[in-house]
Amino acid sequence: MSNDKSSIDLQDDLALAHALADLADAITLNRYQAQDLVITNKPDNTPVTDADRAVETAIREALATHRQTDGLVGEEFGSDKGTSNRYWVIDPIDGTKNFMRGVPTWATLIALVNVDASGIEEVVVGIASAPALARRWSAAKGLGAYVRFNSGSADDLWEEFDASSNEKKISVSKVAKLSDASISYSDFVGWGDRLEPFQKMLANAWRTRGIGDFWSHMLVAEGAVDVAIEPSLAVWDMAALDIIVREAGGAFTNTAGQNGPFGGSGVSTNGALHNAVINGLNP
Repeated sequence: MSNDKSSIDLQDDLALAHALADLADAITLNRYQAQDLVITNKPDNTPVTDADRAVETAIREALATHRQTDGLVGEEFGSDKGTSNRYWVIDPIDGTKNFMRGVPTWATLIALVNVDASGIEEVVVGIASAPALARRWSAAKGLGAYVRFNSGSADDLWEEFDASSNEKKISVSKVAKLSDASISYSDFVGWGDRLEPFQKMLANAWRTRGIGDFWSHMLVAEGAVDVAIEPSLAVWDMAALDIIVREAGGAFTNTAGQNGPFGGSGVSTNGALHNAVINGLNP
């Protein structure tokens, strides 16, 4: 591991991101399957719970204390990229519909984006914390990608993050042909003109599963799945996933092949399959 200043700074940012995830886990687990969970609809007719709002509020308050000059882009309370060359991207609960129905595949997504002098944006820190699955994935630029397994006890879930325990480095698979690949997706909504080529790709794959949301992409990072695709996503759905997949050795673009989480859709692969996937989606 490099000891230069940029790496040390990223380690500090990653440690802060873990602390923010700890805050989030405490709130979400307390409200998960709660009988008095409050659910309302946003203007775009998607659901939001009191837990979503409480998590983003807690993270915003923490960042206002520890990173006063950083900007913040959040799903629930708007965006302010600030005046510095850095901003955080927060999805308080990715998989809100799962959360409100008692399905354990939901996560808090936290990312840090750097903006260089020419205005190019790059995710440099990312965390996907899924406490109901007892898993937390994390990555920082140049430092690799990791998954942390919680023992499942409440005390362990709230402990200060310890990178030396219950954590392992992860990497993508080496599958080189789509006919040998496992592909994960959410559903067939929102594909437009790409639906037919996408379904053709699925038909030619070794295995397909509609896992969806953050978990599809984290399984790519772990090497358990080779391709994950979603046709319509916001930056807060993808920013943390982008850096984790890339630091695990994979590739992350939109469905048109544009690098990063800023293109409105998400495709993560083990890298070896990426050109074939993008070409298949855009015949």
